[in-house]
Amino acid sequence: MAFCRAAKRSLGFVISNRLLNNASRHGFSSSTTTRAFVVKGVQYGGSVPYTQDATSALSSRLSLLRRFSVETPAVSDQMSLIKQLRERTSAPIKDVKAALIDCNWNIEAAQTELRKRGKVLALKKSSRTAAEGLLALAQNETKAVVIELNCETDFVARNEIFQYLALSLARQALLSESSSHNVSGTFPVGLEQLEGMKLNLEHPKINGETTALNAVTEVAGIMGENIKLRRGFLMSASSSGVISTYLHTSPQPGLGRIAGILSLEVEGGSLQADALQRVGSEIAMHIVAAKPLFLTKELVSSEALKNEREILQTQAETSGKSGMALEKMVEGRLRKYMEEVVLMEQKFIVNDSINIKTLLDNLSKEVGSPVKIGNFLRVGVGEGIERLDTSDSSEPVAQAA
Repeated sequence: MAFCRAAKRSLGFVISNRLLNNASRHGFSSSTTTRAFVVKGVQYGGSVPYTQDATSALSSRLSLLRRFSVETPAVSDQMSLIKQLRERTSAPIKDVKAALIDCNWNIEAAQTELRKRGKVLALKKSSRTAAEGLLALAQNETKAVVIELNCETDFVARNEIFQYLALSLARQALLSESSSHNVSGTFPVGLEQLEGMKLNLEHPKINGETTALNAVTEVAGIMGENIKLRRGFLMSASSSGVISTYLHTSPQPGLGRIAGILSLEVEGGSLQADALQRVGSEIAMHIVAAKPLFLTKELVSSEALKNEREILQTQAETSGKSGMALEKMVEGRLRKYMEEVVLMEQKFIVNDSINIKTLLDNLSKEVGSPVKIGNFLRVGVGEGIERLDTSDSSEPVAQAA
């Protein structure tokens, strides 16, 4: 610091002398006066010819000198400010430095400027495909909410800011939905409703009261990627039921890439929570692995059944068989199809000697009351999103801390 002060003092002396000599060489007027100048506590004096124009130019240059000497922090202070703002925002160092310079090294103003630039960046990237990301799950005794937050790369999905936002969205959605949907069932949560939720964030880099949409936009600016709040679902159980969940590929509790959720309903109100949750968690894991489409055979849509029968009929005809043999072949393969897509008919992944229907029968005996599955849901990150090949893309990689 002493060296920096000495260097600035010497530079001030040189600049001041040059200003005085320049003023002396420009004979703007025959009149002269003796003036004294003070630069960094050192007084300089002499006879300087001047006019009003010369005085104005000299004042402007001395103002520039004072700004250089007083307002610009030392190099060590600059590095400290850059480090502090980088820790606050996770923005790239080059953007942090540029914002500080533009804001005359005022860290609060620079942080605000970075947020503005981040929103502009997020808008520019909003058209890019975001098929990666995470599912965030929040639940209580009778309700569960799962939301999908997408990004462009799994690199950003692993970032703790992104994960904090996803969990915050799910928890707030559960609070918002707790007073609604008092009947059992599975319900979509509207995107407009999700984006308008009020959040009170307490993360060092994203904090304060804001809306979900603004929080997503701010994190998109920090990450340097397109980030989207895509969808949400609510499952509600009856007063005599419980909610069971399972998250696959989970980086931390409440987050994952595939979610299995179901409600178990107990007739007669005999709730044995431990047994229900144990079996419920196993069935939720089964749902993730086995990908059922329907709960029972009766719920298989007539259109799906018709399409499958036509496919099986065409396949069977290539065998050369006809008549009764052909019909038996089709019916046998149709039963196999039911075992593949109907949850109650599927072989239990933990013990394939029984199916899910038998598993529930055994659970009913254990708790002393009939148990049935009320609803089930399987959600995966990026389902239905066309994934683009970005192997030869010229876009820069994500800019995350």
